[in-house]
Amino acid sequence: MSRIRQNGTGGAAWFDDAAGPVVRPYALTGGRTQYDSDVLDLVALIIAEEPRPDGGEGQGGLGHGTGGWAPEPEHETILELCRTPLSVVEIASELELALGVVRVLLGDLLDHSLVSVRRPAPVAQFPSERVLKEVIDGIRAL
Repeated sequence: MSRIRQNGTGGAAWFDDAAGPVVRPYALTGGRTQYDSDVLDLVALIIAEEPRPDGGEGQGGLGHGTGGWAPEPEHETILELCRTPLSVVEIASELELALGVVRVLLGDLLDHSLVSVRRPAPVAQFPSERVLKEVIDGIRAL
């Protein structure tokens, strides 16, 4: 059961008896609702980049607070999950977050070169009608 409780600063906070504090999805994304790129579709594979030896941003270092950007715990969880390639939809399922929220979080990581995106192999093209007719003719000739 969710309810409002007074927090220590005199304000109210939402709590779920089983889960603790409830955070609205837009709070995780700073109010952003989408990532401005088409690369993060449902089946795109996300791979965490290896950390740099110097621990700097790019190539996997989280670079806490550098460049005006501080990663959220959800960013760190995504990087942990993506040590093995996962699709966007699998990440959303693991985090139990909406796809839009996950895309925004992934966009942050992508913008800071902490993850890479790999498109799945395209579905093989069907052979042309001419090729199929030649195969059928060849089979009949046997």
